[in-house]
Amino acid sequence: MEPIIGIIILVLLMIFGIPVAWSFAGVLAYFVWAYDTNTSTLLLQGFRGLNSVILLALPLFILAGYLMESGGIARRLINFMEASVRGKKSGLGAAMVMSSAVFGAISGTATAAVASIGTIMIDPLAARGYPRAYSSSLLGISSLLGILIPPSITLILFGVITRQSITALFAATIGPAIILIVGLIIYNQIASRKFIQKFEEEQLALGQDSSIEKTQAEIDGFVKSTLKAIPALMMPIVILGGIYGGFATPTEAASIAVFLSIFIGFFVYKNLTLKTLYQSLLSAGETTGTIILILLFSIMIGRIMVAESVPQDLTVFVTSLTDNKIAILLIVNAFLIFVGMIMDDVSVTVVIAPLFMSLMVSAGVDPIHFGSIVACSVVIGANSPPMAPILYMACKIGKASIHSAIAPALRLIFYVALPVMLIVTFVPQVSLFLPKLFGVY
Repeated sequence: MEPIIGIIILVLLMIFGIPVAWSFAGVLAYFVWAYDTNTSTLLLQGFRGLNSVILLALPLFILAGYLMESGGIARRLINFMEASVRGKKSGLGAAMVMSSAVFGAISGTATAAVASIGTIMIDPLAARGYPRAYSSSLLGISSLLGILIPPSITLILFGVITRQSITALFAATIGPAIILIVGLIIYNQIASRKFIQKFEEEQLALGQDSSIEKTQAEIDGFVKSTLKAIPALMMPIVILGGIYGGFATPTEAASIAVFLSIFIGFFVYKNLTLKTLYQSLLSAGETTGTIILILLFSIMIGRIMVAESVPQDLTVFVTSLTDNKIAILLIVNAFLIFVGMIMDDVSVTVVIAPLFMSLMVSAGVDPIHFGSIVACSVVIGANSPPMAPILYMACKIGKASIHSAIAPALRLIFYVALPVMLIVTFVPQVSLFLPKLFGVY
């Protein structure tokens, strides 16, 4: 009963506007009182849980994301993606998806992708006839590619809290990410036909040519944008190549990402200044501080639940309802999506995921495979009402009302994100093939 009350307290505190970190502190306080826990021992366990070299990758990748935005790297990537699909009617929507994928391969966060890509691409999409509500919804879903494509802050947290290989988790979500990218591009190709056709008819009625065929100037522009984007495009190659080539650990790769972001921002694109560097350091410090506090409180909550055999009790309860593996996976999927609707991705990762780990292992689900399932559930939950934090942010940047964006967001979830999650859930090789191929699992 106490774990259920704890989840209710967490949700209520977040609904009332209490910062996420202090909402976790409230739950911890309740558990300490309910289970009469020794706080001295608990604090020691919490700090030991944070004493991890791999956890150093967290602030470094966060800093790299902010430096990419302020150093002009994000803009060059987006310009390259936009120029590469110019001449195709649904090309701008596909460019948004691909930009989110490449941006995620460096920054590892969804919020940075929403802010960087949304501010640059929403207005051009609107100028090509895309409704702002649809563009904001597409931005919200595609920005979550930053969680699936390594390096991922969410997967780092999952690995630390469940003591799984970060490198294996990084490799496990590449397959799901590729499927999601393809699904979003195909859906955009179909969904955009109607309003692009309407836009072209309106332009013809006004006597304006809406053709987007490539001209020589546009071809020259593509070549120019490609050359400018080469330093930015080299970053994911160097980072991921270093990790899977065995030349660098995730923490070392994060250090390389920061160094490259500073070097490219200062000396190649020359958009980074001492002032913007300071602002990036400040923003990264604030974000890291919040996540570390959440992680500290969640580790202590986890220690209490393990001591009280809560995961084992949950396993016994679910298996008493059914011992069918498919049914268990569907129950877990449904619960992860439901919790994701009212909690942010960090909360789901550091609290709910470890709670189900014992159940998943008893059902024969590989822990690395389970990491992919959790990551896919975050894509759905972060864009689903009532909380929908990523969708709200995308609507704010896209200048669209949240009410108008709910319908297109739900269609994207139902036709693309949910099928991807089910494929990942019931076809383990989608997640496990690359870790085994790279020899990291």
